[in-house]
This record gives sequence, structure tokens and C-alpha cells, in this order.
Amino acid sequence: MNATTVGANLEASNYAVRPSCQKPNSSSVSGSTHKFCCLSRRRTTLSLTSRKSETKLYSKSKVVCMSSSSQGAGLTYKDAGVDIDAGSELVRRIAKMAPGIGGFGGLFPLGDSYLVAGTDGVGTKLKLAFETGIHDTIGIDLVAMSVNDIITSGAKPLFFLDYYATSRLDVDLAEKVIKGIVDGCQQSDCALLGGETAEMPDFYADGEYDLSGFAVGIVKKESVINGKNISVGDVLIGLPSSGVHSNGFSLVRRVLAKSGLSLKDKLPGESITLGEALMAPTVIYVKQVLDIIGKGGIKGIAHITGGGFTDNIPRVFPDGLGARIYNNSWPVPPVFKWIQKAGSIEDGEMKRTFNMGIGMVLVASKEAAERILSEGETAYRIGEVISGDGVSYQ
Repeated sequence: MNATTVGANLEASNYAVRPSCQKPNSSSVSGSTHKFCCLSRRRTTLSLTSRKSETKLYSKSKVVCMSSSSQGAGLTYKDAGVDIDAGSELVRRIAKMAPGIGGFGGLFPLGDSYLVAGTDGVGTKLKLAFETGIHDTIGIDLVAMSVNDIITSGAKPLFFLDYYATSRLDVDLAEKVIKGIVDGCQQSDCALLGGETAEMPDFYADGEYDLSGFAVGIVKKESVINGKNISVGDVLIGLPSSGVHSNGFSLVRRVLAKSGLSLKDKLPGESITLGEALMAPTVIYVKQVLDIIGKGGIKGIAHITGGGFTDNIPRVFPDGLGARIYNNSWPVPPVFKWIQKAGSIEDGEMKRTFNMGIGMVLVASKEAAERILSEGETAYRIGEVISGDGVSYQ
């Protein structure tokens, strides 16, 4: 479905730009989420605030950048080839055509509910899939990146569509990838409604492919989680990740090259290989998060992807509020410690690039936080809401 199809009723949508995409129809789009996807990495999420009262569900205006400087001895995303200035310029131009863009997912009014849509890919994690031969879980990553975005609004995923493109269709390989997509949809309790397989001779290298996915969910208007009731003293609850998930792999691959190790080598100090650690599929939080939401007290949710803690958490806060993150309040997986050491990466760069072991952050009342932490599921009290802007660490 494109912007022209939905026409003037479209109040919020999720719009992803790649080099081959057409620009949106400015006459029909009055609010959207835009994601600028660099070819050298998974994505840079860029968001502006909707100014329409019906769709102003995320009031914090944020431009998420993975790195702003390549100064110093440590590796950065800029070193890995990401042109942040070009991405920011593109967003400024899109904002002129489609004013009011923001949020993790786009919301479309439907009676007493909203349809919530999200789209994403898995970026250069695919390069590791090609090198390791691990193709049966990359589809889980694809589903996860979209459904984890739309549940931040409290939406239950309904269906998913995929796009699989390659130069020459290898049916056995494609079957493995689609199996992962099916698994991801089962984990999300949503239907794989359809997809597109594009065979594009000479466009991709032999044996390689590209993926993108699109998810749609639904939430009652009165149940939308939009962060507007967040207040000072609310608790930040972190849900653990499985590792790097599906962003940061341009920097990961640069670190791997610098380290002199191969994907078949053991992750230092661990029993698994680097390939196995890095290819661990993204956690799908749908069932866990919807269960927590159903018990009340959740005021905001941030999916920790590109931009890490530093840029994603403030996106769900009202103006004038920020986050204080407690250092050492959760176990950082060994893969991140290896990445930081092997790449000599500064703390700030790590926290703006990777999830560091926390894939989803819930903003909860104190009462709800105590309940979540006492119920037996693995979760961590990682911080609190404070007056001010941005994210501080102590």
C-alpha cells in the first residue's frame, strides 16, 4: 500500500526510504514515521513530532544519529561509512513534503481503534548470514524489527508481509529464509499474509539477497501508549536482549576485521563462536510486553535499536523529562564487551549504537514496576525518569 492508496484519511504512517523508493505523495500524507536506511548499516531512525492533535502521540522531537564524530582512537559509526549529515538533510527535505513525522510506528484511525504499522529490514547483518551460512533465523530478525516497533504503542500485531529480492532465485535458500519469517510470525502471534519475491539479475551478488518486512497491528484509541502521562519518578524497566539484535553490524564488521578473528573463532572467554553470538536472532517481545501492558501501569515503551539508549528512550518522553540510567544495573552480554575492547570504542559510542543487553525499555509507575520485577520474568530496574532532557548515566 502506498501513500496514494490510502488518500486523505491517512493520519500517520511508517515510511522507509531506500535508494529505489519513490517519495511519498505530499498531498495525501499528513503524518508519518520516516526511517533513513543507510546501505552500510541497519538504519538511522529519524523522527519529528506530528503537529496534528489526532496523531501527536510522540511529543519529543528527535533526530537519532549513530555517531557525530570520528575523533579519537576508537572506532565509530562514521568510520564505518555512515554519512549522518546526508541522512539528516534527507529527513529535512522529506519533512517539507510530509510535515509531522515521528514515533516507532505509524497510526491510522479506524473507528474506535488505530491500525499501527511498521516497516524495517535487517541491514548488514545479512552480510554475516552470507558468511556464516546461517539463514534460518534471519527471518526472525526481520519480523522482530517491525513487530517490536508497533508494540511500543500497545498494538497487537495482526499480520506481516515480506519482500525478498535476489539476483537468481535459489529455492532452497529462500525456503530457509521464509521459514525464519514464519517462525517470527508464530512468536508474534500474527499471520504471514503474503509477500513479494523479486528476481533481479545482475543487481545483487551471486548467493546474496535483501529483505524487508511490514507489520500491521491494532490498538483501541483509549489504550494507546503514548508517553503523555510519564512523570518524574517513574521507573525504567529493561527487558534483556539476546545480543546485538539487528543494528550496528557495519561497526561490528569493522571491529571483526580489526580484531583479526574470524566468525568461526570462539568469542573470547565463551564457548560459542563469534558467528553464533552475532547471529543470535532478535528477541520478539510481543507476547511478554502485551501481557505486561494488560496488567496496567505502563506509560511508555522504547524499542532499543539504532541510537541505543541515548536517542531511543527520550523519544517517548514529554518535553522537559529525561532519563537517568543506573550503571551496572543489568548484566552486559560478553559480545558487547568484546566489541568494545576489540574496537577500542568509547562508552558513549557504545550506548548510542548498541542495545548493550537491553532490547526494550518500559516506563512504568512505581507500583507496576514492583509487580513486574517480582513476577519471575527476567527484567531489570535500569533507571528512572527525571526532570530535564536526554539521558544521563550514573
